[in-house]
Amino acid sequence: MFTPAKELELTTGEGPIVARSPIDGTVLARLPAATVGDVETAIVRAAEAFKAWRIVPAPKRGEFVRRFAVALRERKAWLAEFITAEVGKTRQEALGEVQEMIDIADFAVGLSRQLYGLTIASERPGHRMMEQWHPLGPMGVITAFNFPMAVWAWNAMLAWVCGNPVIWKPSEKTPLCALACERVLKQVMSEITDLPVGLSQILIGKADVGEALCRSVDVPLISATGSVRMGKAVGATVGARLGRSLLELGGNNGLILTPSADLELAVRAIVFAAVGTAGQRCTTLRRLIVHESIADAVVARVVKVYASLPIGDPRDDRTLVGPLIDQHAFDAMQQVLTTAKPIARQIIGGGRIIGSVPEGGFYVDPAIVDGIDPSVDIVQQETFAPILYILRYRTLDEAIAIHNGVPQGLSSAIFTSDIREAERFMSPAGSDCGIANVNIGTSGAEIGGAFGGEKETGGGRESGSDSWKAYMRRTTNTINYSKDLPLAQGIKFDF
Repeated sequence: MFTPAKELELTTGEGPIVARSPIDGTVLARLPAATVGDVETAIVRAAEAFKAWRIVPAPKRGEFVRRFAVALRERKAWLAEFITAEVGKTRQEALGEVQEMIDIADFAVGLSRQLYGLTIASERPGHRMMEQWHPLGPMGVITAFNFPMAVWAWNAMLAWVCGNPVIWKPSEKTPLCALACERVLKQVMSEITDLPVGLSQILIGKADVGEALCRSVDVPLISATGSVRMGKAVGATVGARLGRSLLELGGNNGLILTPSADLELAVRAIVFAAVGTAGQRCTTLRRLIVHESIADAVVARVVKVYASLPIGDPRDDRTLVGPLIDQHAFDAMQQVLTTAKPIARQIIGGGRIIGSVPEGGFYVDPAIVDGIDPSVDIVQQETFAPILYILRYRTLDEAIAIHNGVPQGLSSAIFTSDIREAERFMSPAGSDCGIANVNIGTSGAEIGGAFGGEKETGGGRESGSDSWKAYMRRTTNTINYSKDLPLAQGIKFDF
């Protein structure tokens, strides 16, 4: 059996950070917690590393990332084992997460030769304007448990090619995943003689570590993934010192299902989006907004599929739905279902599975809450569990209003065969989310597109497209190659 602590040559020891497997509740390791003093030391090292790394040519920085990508490919299955053990993801989902790391590394390598600025026409004769993008400085990355490797990689790969050192504060629930990444990275770094020491650092700690990182004026960018509550605290702390925040927060995601939709395709997308990772993705489908003419038939089909889902030990290749991360997640789910019971038309599923699954884990039947007012608090909030609300509508205008009528704005989707409905959904008067899909679900973004959302989701963008600009500082340059000194806007200042 794969034993994470032994793989990392760790002893269970004693320490306040407890790595526990959601599969069966087993303690995987006990680790010492970093202190505020450790944060200060890490920032000093990162600052020294930045002085050297910022002047390394970007393509050479990309070569470092390329070599890391090679190592990730070689250790893909090994890294996935940590995700399964510490998060409870199925093998396929765990392998998919490591593949995300590889993909973003490949993206970053190409990007290292494409950190382009603009050449701008000057209004003054004999002048040229241009913009440059320069390294920003040490950055802090705070990640959540549900993607314990990929989200760090989204940030780190881009940060490195952009010339920035990275200080990583992983979730307290997934320290071993972080240490496994570090093991692979340190091996690569040991083979490259001219890398600065503080280029990559990990701080296994509690909230005080994250707070100290956010307070430091020497960390110009903080990228944080987690709850809206956490994001507001990060934003306030970083904003108080006029630093930059890149926030990826809650996603109360909706999918509009129209009468013209391909229901076979839609049901497949709905089920994966709603129950993948046991409903613990920021892009999980939580609100199915379905036309009243097909609602009953769609609910019946989803219920039938739910009943056949293999739920259990994620180490079994037949399993499609693993456990919740811990009892806190289970209790939160049950509290919401209890609140929903007197105000919903019907609730299907949601109970804990016992007997056919590993003892000590919190395995649940995915829940369907049918016929509930979309304005009630439990629908307006994100519950990190497999709860799918069924919300009926009559007109597309009503559906879009329901869809946009929540504080969050991450991922969204519409299933339709009507091009007008699809275009309306993607228009300025349609979905208000950072991601708007047509005929695919809300979950499963590719790294080529910028990932992130609006409203309480935080407004940040990570991964692809031009999100690299968040990790750099822009300078506008004007070059005078004439023998005159004309002023902009035609101003005269002769003396």
